[in-house]
Amino acid sequence: MGARVAVAGASGYAGGELLRLLAGHPDLELGAVTAESNAGRHIGDVHPHLAGVPPLADRSFDTADSVAGSGCDLAFVALPAGQSAPLAAQLGHHVRIVDLGPDFRLADASAWARHYQAPHAGRWATGLPELPGARELIQAAARVAVPGCYATAAIIALAPLAAAGLIEPHDIVIVAASGTSGAGRVLRQDLLGSEVMGAVSAYQAGGAHRHTPEIEQALGEAGGAGGYTVSFTPILAPMPRGILATCTARLKSAESAAAGDAAPGDGEPGAATALLRGALAGAYAGEPFISLLPDGRWPTTAAVAGSNGVHLQAAADTRTGRATVVAAIDNLGKGAAGQAIQNANLMLGLPETAGLTACGVAP
Repeated sequence: MGARVAVAGASGYAGGELLRLLAGHPDLELGAVTAESNAGRHIGDVHPHLAGVPPLADRSFDTADSVAGSGCDLAFVALPAGQSAPLAAQLGHHVRIVDLGPDFRLADASAWARHYQAPHAGRWATGLPELPGARELIQAAARVAVPGCYATAAIIALAPLAAAGLIEPHDIVIVAASGTSGAGRVLRQDLLGSEVMGAVSAYQAGGAHRHTPEIEQALGEAGGAGGYTVSFTPILAPMPRGILATCTARLKSAESAAAGDAAPGDGEPGAATALLRGALAGAYAGEPFISLLPDGRWPTTAAVAGSNGVHLQAAADTRTGRATVVAAIDNLGKGAAGQAIQNANLMLGLPETAGLTACGVAP
């Protein structure tokens, strides 16, 4: 028998992806599976792709209060903003928690208040293992907060460049397209198939999206100083899952670079691109889920669908003095459930890749 895990909020898209991955996990035993509005319903009725799948075939959703008394070793919490903190308070410290929601992502209470109505609950260890020093913190932590899906893609794309001093902190622009599952499993007119199919639309532009402070926080920490400013525009794309994040930043010039630092803004395009790709390659060497694609090949969401993988590519435009890094992830995989299981594996002393794959599903 492996460690016993519970899933709170299992009727949503991220919760359903957690159940799918946990059903095939070699070292985790599924305990309580809760869903407030769907309590009592068969899991296969809500998630048809899980019908007949052991150990879910005969299971129904438990009531929302079932996690506290379930005797689990670890709880995955996939609840809306403001709902994770009360549940965490009910669980003893002997129960490890991986939170897929936003309640414990931000250190700055004022940044939290700009985007959420609930009281600021504090910050847990950031569940992005590929960041410098993060893996050790996660392994020692009892509480871990998984970054948002957009934030995950953007941070993975830009953090190595910030850490290497290759980009300026105050002119970062991110435009990222997401599949409709990123909006959650809710009934909204703008998410109806007839509204979405054949349309690409921007939303929450102008700094309104709640993942913006997560990105700024992580880049500030990676760069060794605060003050990173991000302009983020999310886009809704007519696909069920996936994120393609196009991240650009002003290249650091010789005048603004510290003594001895590389200054890609003053070099030839090929040399500057090589500096960017070198920073990414060095940061993610040996990482099982992150792939820097061969020079000239650009990421596509289809290639990472259904996986915990990340595809990256970078190029420098010395004419405009900007770096471009493109990242593709599955928003329900590396952007949510897959990353949550990656963190749980580390917290429980299991192989980090257990139950996960970097290989996408094609076609």
